[in-house]
This record gives sequence, structure tokens and C-alpha cells, in this order.
Amino acid sequence: MHDNFGEDASGGPSYSEPMVAETAVPEAEYRNPLSAEFMRRSAAERVEILASLRATRGPVRFRQPSSMGGPPVEFYLVTRYAEVEEASRRTDVFSSEPNATTLEDLPPDKRRGAPSMINMDDPRHARIRRIVARAFTVRTIAAFDHRLQEVARGIVDDLEERGPCDFVADVARPMPLKIICTMMGIPEEAHDEVIEHSETFLAATDPLARPPRDAVAQSVRFFDGLFRDLSRERRSRPTGDLTTLLVHDDADGDALDERELAVFFRSLVVAGTGTTRNSLSHALIQLTDHEDQRELLLADVPGRMPGTVEEVLRHVSPVTYMRRNLTRDYVLGDVEYAKGDMIVMHYGAANRDETVFERPDDFDITRDPNPHLAFGGPGPHLCLGANLARREMTVLLGELFTRLPGLRATGAPVLHETGLVYGVDRLPCAF
Repeated sequence: MHDNFGEDASGGPSYSEPMVAETAVPEAEYRNPLSAEFMRRSAAERVEILASLRATRGPVRFRQPSSMGGPPVEFYLVTRYAEVEEASRRTDVFSSEPNATTLEDLPPDKRRGAPSMINMDDPRHARIRRIVARAFTVRTIAAFDHRLQEVARGIVDDLEERGPCDFVADVARPMPLKIICTMMGIPEEAHDEVIEHSETFLAATDPLARPPRDAVAQSVRFFDGLFRDLSRERRSRPTGDLTTLLVHDDADGDALDERELAVFFRSLVVAGTGTTRNSLSHALIQLTDHEDQRELLLADVPGRMPGTVEEVLRHVSPVTYMRRNLTRDYVLGDVEYAKGDMIVMHYGAANRDETVFERPDDFDITRDPNPHLAFGGPGPHLCLGANLARREMTVLLGELFTRLPGLRATGAPVLHETGLVYGVDRLPCAF
């Protein structure tokens, strides 16, 4: 049990040196997919390494250095589709507490504020999710569809006037941020500050580019103050925005308080804007690299856009992984795990599982069915904002490729060197 172990050639953990398994398998196949070293490899190399991990029988364990000066962090990688699905469903065994998004936990005395619901188990998670789910129904999102289309048209208008630019900064980033600000009822004069502090939170998810703790604390104070004032105003003067919906009692007489609303919005900024921005950027990369698929899309933009969006999400998997902590001994697949073990569900690997997807490494916008796990596995933590993200991508990409069919990436993207998010920092484009 637990006999595959990743470490460097000298016997110690390292981000920059090969992560070697205690088997006869070539060491290059066991580079840590959560490390900066892995992200520096070419896309083809990353796909090959993940395929080798999926094919491995028995546990795949890695050790990497602590970012907080503690002992090395040990975790087990889960890469096969069926096992990611099972772990996602069995929240009684695979816990999200105390943290689902980073490999290390802050000591209890250094944890500040309320946790995000992504780091909660039931019953706390179920309560928060029940309340905020009202903000993401098909009907609620449809009510904001006119605004989605207005924002998309404005972004493409600006792009036509500007010409060659950075697709991330000028196209992909503003779309989700403007939509979320509008939906939450944030005054337009505060949008620039929201964007500034949102970038701090997004940077905080990157262990190699983490902003100073004081900057993060300042952003926390900004959002706490913003939503304290906004929630109080909406309680006394309700409007049709999501803040109003979330601070007034639901059918069970429950609502978010000021602190919970601020935490929810911070989570929405990180999970919602960052992943949509990256998915839009990766869409342009894929449609530049795959001319045949681009021609298929341009022949019928409205008809083929839904399939394009789903295939971008599967092929790219913008959220790479989530962590879970075992509450008891459990056999997952053919591996026996022990209580206290940490597993990492790797969505990027599961979305290329050969037993589920035919020709999994091909980018095919006509793929059907396409049961990808880009929004997480089935279970209580399935992404609440999936419908909104799909709609944002559909509307903006539809506007772009209808009005600017010649739009292409004109250079190599600058990618995040982090394992959590398969992000794009910069992407030159022209049309």
C-alpha cells in the first residue's frame, strides 16, 4: 500500500527537479503535475505524463516542499475519470475541510474570517449552497441575458477600434467581472476598484506569484466594507439584483449575513471570473491552433458554439484539481487509502481518460456526448456557476467570431506556472 513516491534524484523534494517514483517506470513520467516544473513543459509533454499516470496501477504519491517552512507535503494523485467521479460523490469519506484548493493549511491561529463554502462539508456547506443557489438558476441568469449581450457587444466594439491587443486584458478579463458586478448590483463607479482587488485574490491562488499578505488583507477589508454597505442598503431598499436575493430570507427563512455575503463574493470573483477568463483565452488558442475546427465553427457559429464551449472546457480543464482529505480508510479504484491521507482529483487528467472519451487528445467541437468534469465531479460541490460561465462564453465567443471571423492569437501565450489553474496571463491577438 502507498508504494509509489515522488521525490528528486537526491532524495529530497523539489519543484525544479524530476519527481521520481519508486518503480522501474522512467522518472520523466512521474513529474509532479502540480509543480511549476510540470507547467513549464510543452502541452504535448504534459499530456503524455498525465496519460502515463492514468495507466499506473497502484497509488501515485508525491512529496513537495512546504511553502510555509514546514515539513514536505505528501499527497496522492487521482487521475482516472471513474475515481474522480466517485470521490466527488462520497463527501462523507472525501472531505473538503479544512481546505480544498491548496495543499497546505494555515495554522488555526492564522486563519482569518469565515471559510468559503468550497472549503466546507455538510451541513454548513448545504446551508450556504441552498441560499446562493437561487442566484444561479436558469431563470435568474436569463434575466441578465440582455446585459450579457450588451457587455459582449461593447467589448467587441472596443476591440474593433483598438486593433491588435492583449486578448486576456482587453477581451477575456472584463467580460466576467462586468457581468458579476452588474448581477450583484455593485455601483459602476466601484467597478475599477473591484477589478483591482479581484486581481489580488486571483494572484493569491498562485503559489509562485502570491501577493504580500498585507495586500490580500487590504482586499479583504475592501470587500467586507463594500458588501457590508451594499447588504444593509438592499435590506432596506430591495432591487432586482443578486445581493437583494441573497440577503432576504428564502423559503426556509434563511439568508446570508454581511460576512457571509462578502466571503461568497470573494469566492465568486476567484472561481467565476478567473476560470471564465482563462476558458475564453484558451478558446482563442485552440481555434487558432486547429484551423479545421475553426472552419467548422465559422460555417455555423450559432449551431456549433455550444459544442465548441464544451470541448474547450474539456480539452483545457481550466480548474486543474481539487483536494480532498480522507475521513476514514477507503478503497478507491484499486488503491487502499488510509484515514488522514490527502488526495488530489486531477480534472485535466480525467478529462482525457481513454475509457470515457474517444480520441481524447483531439480537439473536436462536434464531440457528442461530452461528459467532461471541467466544473468538478458530480456531487454537492459541482460548480454552481457552470450555467453562467457557459452563457458568458457562448455570448462573447459568438459575438467575436460573427463580427471578427479573422480573429487569431498572434503569439505564444504566457501561462500561469501553477498547478491549481491552467491560466493565461497574456495572449497577443489580431484580426
